[in-house]
Amino acid sequence: MEPGLRDGDWLLVDPLAFAGRAPRVGELVVARDPRADGRLIVKRVRSLEAAGTLTVGGDHAAHTDESVTLEPAKLIGRPWWRYWPAKRMGRIT
Repeated sequence: MEPGLRDGDWLLVDPLAFAGRAPRVGELVVARDPRADGRLIVKRVRSLEAAGTLTVGGDHAAHTDESVTLEPAKLIGRPWWRYWPAKRMGRIT
């Protein structure tokens, strides 16, 4: 998710962000990685499919062609605040 997020950033996640609505294209989501049990991913929503699935991908220019399809049940929430490292603390958009 570079340049906005970096490996090692610690984030606060709103678990209720998508309780009453689907994520919008362009929003960041935290989800369980369908490719690896126990792994969490932070990705940007690229498209919404008719069946309710999401296509998500990263922001890093070297990986723009990579995408992952997620079922809504894999969503954990929306990251909204970076609290570590302290010098990069702040709201996430």
